[in-house]
Amino acid sequence: MRVLPSLILVTSMAFGLSGCSIRSYALRSVADALSGPGGNYGTDDDPELVRSAAPFGLKTMEQLSDSLPTHRPIRLALASGFTQYAYAFVNEEADRAMDKSVPLAQQLLLRARRLYLRGRDYALHGLDIAHPGAFQALKGGDAAAWKSALDKATVEDVPYLYWAGASWGLAVSTSKEDANLIGDLPVIDAIMMRALALQENYDDGAIHEFYVAFDAARSEQQGGGPARAKQHLDRAQALGQGHKLGSIVSYAEGVLVQQQKKAEFTAMLKKVVDTDVYSEEPAWKKQRLGNIVARERARWLLSKLSELFAD
Repeated sequence: MRVLPSLILVTSMAFGLSGCSIRSYALRSVADALSGPGGNYGTDDDPELVRSAAPFGLKTMEQLSDSLPTHRPIRLALASGFTQYAYAFVNEEADRAMDKSVPLAQQLLLRARRLYLRGRDYALHGLDIAHPGAFQALKGGDAAAWKSALDKATVEDVPYLYWAGASWGLAVSTSKEDANLIGDLPVIDAIMMRALALQENYDDGAIHEFYVAFDAARSEQQGGGPARAKQHLDRAQALGQGHKLGSIVSYAEGVLVQQQKKAEFTAMLKKVVDTDVYSEEPAWKKQRLGNIVARERARWLLSKLSELFAD
């Protein structure tokens, strides 16, 4: 999730410049700055501050993207931004609201789903810029067309594949009653497997992190199951050198609750809660915001032991 408020004046000026080429150059300069790594919120230690600021940045980038139909980086930034915002704030609020108001929780889940799908489409559009036809092929129902489109992807496309698959998968997780979205699981798997084949270590094991939750929700007959989820957890932790807590929480919630392993669940999440997520050590600082979100979810899950476990 990226935002650079100081660039708004520059953006406004860009829209007023005369001459198509000058205007295009100015717009691209702003888009490059907004979608670059300098505005990453990942090191922030205040989730609520990020929650308040992120929508402004996302809407600013959306306005720019409309004027830059071939700018890939801004579409990647929008894909990751909408997905992370929906997951960390909207989806999380929906889960917590479920105990108090089912209608409110359903309303929040619907909003999260829409944000995820918006993120998915930006990622797919980013792919389509490099590989025309990819958007239509991957949103269609022809598995042969998926393979043809995905076979053209290269290492440079891995971020777009990852965010397309992650956002799409999260949308499905909010829509268990939607047969159409559930029917998209095979193409999601195909996208993520292609990304895994191209760059297994992408973002310090992010693809394996995805599969921890994905395989926890699938049976062994479907290619998932607890053993597969554990393999992905171990690999994710190895690639991330233990600095990313989200996959641990996903495994505890997706596998250990299902297996009713209360003692192991408790020990695993207490380890997450006890982690110093505010460490200034660079490897920890890089993952700070995501780890804070994971730690708070671990705390919430530990408060629900009597609901999650029979004994």
